[in-house]
Amino acid sequence: MAAARLLTGRTTAIVKSQLAATRLVAHWTPRAPALVAVARLLCTAPNPSTMATPSSPKRMRPTPRIVTHSGTFHADEVLACHMLRVLPEYKDAEILRSRDAAVWATASVLVDVGAEYVPAQHKYDHHQREFQDTFSPAHKIRLSSAGLVYKHFGARVIATLLSLAETDPRVALVHAKLYDDLIEAFDAIDNGVSRYPVDAKPAYRDATSLSSVVSKLNPFWNEPATDADVLVRFEEAMSIVGAHFDRCVRYLGLAWAPARTMVEDALAQVPVRTASTTPAHAHILVMEQYCPWKDHLHTLEPVASHAVTAPIPEGAPVPTNVLLYVVFPDTSGSWRVQAIAVRPDAFESRKPLPSKWRGLRDAALDALTGVPGGVFIHASGFIGGHKTREGAIKLAEMAVEM
Repeated sequence: MAAARLLTGRTTAIVKSQLAATRLVAHWTPRAPALVAVARLLCTAPNPSTMATPSSPKRMRPTPRIVTHSGTFHADEVLACHMLRVLPEYKDAEILRSRDAAVWATASVLVDVGAEYVPAQHKYDHHQREFQDTFSPAHKIRLSSAGLVYKHFGARVIATLLSLAETDPRVALVHAKLYDDLIEAFDAIDNGVSRYPVDAKPAYRDATSLSSVVSKLNPFWNEPATDADVLVRFEEAMSIVGAHFDRCVRYLGLAWAPARTMVEDALAQVPVRTASTTPAHAHILVMEQYCPWKDHLHTLEPVASHAVTAPIPEGAPVPTNVLLYVVFPDTSGSWRVQAIAVRPDAFESRKPLPSKWRGLRDAALDALTGVPGGVFIHASGFIGGHKTREGAIKLAEMAVEM
């Protein structure tokens, strides 16, 4: 009897379970399509933790595009494109060369084409009739595309190459200097401005300028070349011009600019000529270490020195407080005495070393000067050498009086 009751109980439980399952199926079966749809929606919905945000690297950004004109390329737009690519926002920029206005409209920066100068829209052309902009009020040469890009982006380009803050004083110093030393020539050549009066006949032809080098990279007139071929040449020109530009920036920032303080310190040691100072001493600058001194000296020296615009004849009186010679050590351990030029870019000296010393060396030089240890005097008289600091200073003092 007990076994029968147990079997009956289990049978009843099984039947109840089957009835419950039947009711569940009957309840949810009509709703199954909706549940499946909800499940699919949940599976395909984006996960907020993996969604790209404006700062996320997964967000696709359009590649910046620098557009310039097609056809023959010139040094100014080549340099302009290189400078832009130095900047972080354009370092991966695509270069397009076209004269199609529809292509211009796609540019992140439009350079040397388009007949518009609108900095707010990054349009930098200089060919329009009304364009007369220069680098500063003190400059007279109209800007090319190189000068335009340099004027607007140059300080940032320099700061980037030198790893400096744009507000660092060295950036402003290099920015002004580099325009005068390099960029202005690009502007002048592209605008057809000669270095000399039209009626002056050059003594020789100069095909060594960067503008000349870039010109030779264009396909020859009888050389088949596709647009893709010319773009390769354009990129080659950018590499050549860009390497020179970058080197100039680094030289000015890392070598030239630090030398300014050294020249200032040396100038502070030059006595102002008075009744108690020896005349010769007031005309000599002594640098205890070599550095690029020429440009800084012409900027920082007494204004009186700028009045000397032509060589002072031998035996003629020397104006008061005019610097004539710089004494400095050379890389061999000897010392040099160099006559200061009338201008930073001139070959003529304010007072060349005495004519009777020129071209002499060693014992022959010592016999004439009476200062043992002489090394040489250049044939033009612009520089000489001596084995000691004191000997070089003595030669400079003697030259002042001759």
